Amino acid sequence: MVTNAASLGRSGVHDFILIRASAIVLACYTIFMVGFIACNSPLTYDVWHNLFSALPMQVFTLLTLIAVLVHAWIGVWQVLTDYVKNVAVRGALQFVFVMAAFSYLAAGILIVWGV
Repeated sequence: MVTNAASLGRSGVHDFILIRASAIVLACYTIFMVGFIACNSPLTYDVWHNLFSALPMQVFTLLTLIAVLVHAWIGVWQVLTDYVKNVAVRGALQFVFVMAAFSYLAAGILIVWGV
């Protein structure tokens, strides 16, 4: 079996499971946020601050940020391997996209945890 260093999982099955699991986390977070916004009609800074000050919400947000990273990493890898045939260009594009995803993760951690 050939493994690719750019693939996040060890095989296509692992990538499939990771992409589905991250999609479930993203869907749960989206449903929760839409429900929270719908139920708190005068959405003030205090309400928003209290929501993200709670430890369970910070952990849920961190898990979601990691799910975004995993989902984007695998998705970009799959799209680039299908459509960009030049290895050097594909490697450069993948590096840029993965670094952007890690930057978003780092920024999200700094924003949510206030480090």
